Amino acid sequence: MTSFCAALPFPVVSRVASPMPSRPRSRRRRRPSLAAGCCQGAPRSAGAPVAVGSAAAGGGGTRRCELFDLHQQVVPFAESWAWQQSIVLRRKGLVGTNEDHSDTLIALQHPPVYTLGTDSTEDYLHFNVKDAPFEVHRIDRGGEVTYHGPGQLVMYPILNLRYHQMDLHWYFRSLEEVIIRSLWSAFSIKASRVEGLTGVWVGNKKVAAIGIHISRWIAYHGLALNVTTDLTPFQLIVPCGIKDRGVGSIKEILHMASDGKETDGTTLMDKAYRSLLKEFAEVFQVSLYHSSDWNIQENNNFS
Repeated sequence: MTSFCAALPFPVVSRVASPMPSRPRSRRRRRPSLAAGCCQGAPRSAGAPVAVGSAAAGGGGTRRCELFDLHQQVVPFAESWAWQQSIVLRRKGLVGTNEDHSDTLIALQHPPVYTLGTDSTEDYLHFNVKDAPFEVHRIDRGGEVTYHGPGQLVMYPILNLRYHQMDLHWYFRSLEEVIIRSLWSAFSIKASRVEGLTGVWVGNKKVAAIGIHISRWIAYHGLALNVTTDLTPFQLIVPCGIKDRGVGSIKEILHMASDGKETDGTTLMDKAYRSLLKEFAEVFQVSLYHSSDWNIQENNNFS
């Protein structure tokens, strides 16, 4: 996801005025702000480790990552956005104190909503924003317009890249790698990258979008994987501003590969979620810990 902004007749969640800076040449260089991109299980006890990937199993992961599991919950976009902002604000206050000991990963679904990056254009909307079919939010990620809705697994990593790699392109490719590995290991779906574009593709169809913002080297926003998503709302936009390619989902791909055999949506979502967790832990070498303090509406501070 990338950054966009302007005074539009729909809800403006955040504004970013500066253009995207060039790629950093040194890990020590500080980048103040950057947006880029394309675009029900009960929570476990706090602190209980999740045995996923070599990192979580003690195979080299030294960075703790707190996991908020709402992957079977449909959470209003504005609430999750406020939650991210709260976490980022606290984390930015820890920069330089050597007390930023834990990253964060939030997994959830959204009700139908369109989001636009900071510099995206209305030219990619096939409807009047004053009479939009769903909520429309302009936010501080990069990229053009995209759609979120039930059946789409959204994961928001909030990572301090000082403890990983201070490289935007490395971060994008790492998120793509997580998805590509997950699709293969869980569903035997061979996905790939497309040169010059951000996201993950199966054939000519995009199955996952990625959009981020980086402030003081803390990255947030993240990835959206179409699992059982109703793809119809994508027809009302030009997804990520890409006119010559389509959008796909795991359910659609498996349905075609199995000659129409139906698969339970909840099972698909759980399977995709578990696989993404495993690959995320391995790619980013973190130890994931479920947090029981997961009620968005009651959370203003996170420790």
